[in-house]
Amino acid sequence: MAETGNSGKGVTAGKLAITVQKRLSRAQEKVLQKLGKADETRDVVFEEMVANFNKQMGEGTKLQKDLKAYMTAVKTLHEASRRLQDCLADMYEPEWFGKEEMDAMVEDTDTLWLDFHQNITDNSMLSIDSYLAQFPEIKARIAKRDRKMVDFDSARHHFASLQKGKKKDEAKIAKAEEELGRSQKIFEELNVELQDQLPVLWDSRVGVYVNTFQSLASHQEKFHKEMSKLSQNLNDVMTKLEEQRHLKKDVAAAKPGDNAKSEEANHSQAASSPPTRPNPLPSRPPQHDEPLDDDTSDINTESRTQAPSWDSWGSESNSSEYKLPPGFVYKVKAIHEYAATDGDELELNIGDTVLVLAFDNPDEQDDGWLMGVQESLWIRNKDISSKGVFPENFTQKL
Repeated sequence: MAETGNSGKGVTAGKLAITVQKRLSRAQEKVLQKLGKADETRDVVFEEMVANFNKQMGEGTKLQKDLKAYMTAVKTLHEASRRLQDCLADMYEPEWFGKEEMDAMVEDTDTLWLDFHQNITDNSMLSIDSYLAQFPEIKARIAKRDRKMVDFDSARHHFASLQKGKKKDEAKIAKAEEELGRSQKIFEELNVELQDQLPVLWDSRVGVYVNTFQSLASHQEKFHKEMSKLSQNLNDVMTKLEEQRHLKKDVAAAKPGDNAKSEEANHSQAASSPPTRPNPLPSRPPQHDEPLDDDTSDINTESRTQAPSWDSWGSESNSSEYKLPPGFVYKVKAIHEYAATDGDELELNIGDTVLVLAFDNPDEQDDGWLMGVQESLWIRNKDISSKGVFPENFTQKL
């Protein structure tokens, strides 16, 4: 066992001695080359390849660093967006318009950010990582090729010096020639491999850059397109919420007083009674020079007081005689103007009478909205196609 141990230590010591000797020989050779006392194997084409390799590795490393910084920024922005969306969802009261849509948008926004970050990682980031993974091994072989080139030069110079010596030792010359051949073979094998590989690696950078940025641009386009839709939906919900707030303020400001409520109740009660045709207007009393007696004067005064006007008679006659449209429910009167914002909405002017109709599909009716047709249009055209929806709180039931 002791012999084995000593043998192992001897082998290790021997390898170390050889390594140290090689380093000393290379150092001496480099000094002689710098002093001009020994020629150096030069390959200008290969040196250009190495310069391109170093430039390519530097650019790729910078791209990798900047891409990681971009992904960190995406993750940071995602976190900020999530906190902002969660804040809005927490503040959004359940009875406000679009509460369910708001909650869904918060989830969809978070999912979009997660997918975007993952797609950049899987496609752009992994691509550049794989591309740069090959550089350390090639860099190590370039360094090894440089060392073997120095060994080759050193062996070449040693062999040449032995041949030029006055006392030639054939055994040493033969050994030096053998060492020269071995050094040359190792150097040339590495040199040929790198001369084949470096140009291919240099050309590959174009495809790597194209794939990296094309994938990044594609995922950015998809992300921003989907995020734009969610942003538009959020804007629509906020706009509708603001409109409803203004509607409530307008209705509260226009709320009638106690006297108006009393008159409205009386009017509604009278309107709920079936209309009756008014009595004919009395004939004009005869003209006399002398005044009428008291009884006749009282009768005429009573007749003038109770007789309705022709305008009121015509209105009551029209409302009681025309045929109501299908699905008629009741009448309302517009107390505020309403400008239609969509093709299926009804325009309202203060004082308009609207015939409220039942929805064909009750599920289509939104809270606070009614379906109806202008009474004047229905009387004139008997056409229900002009019907539309309108806000209930802009009207008063008749």
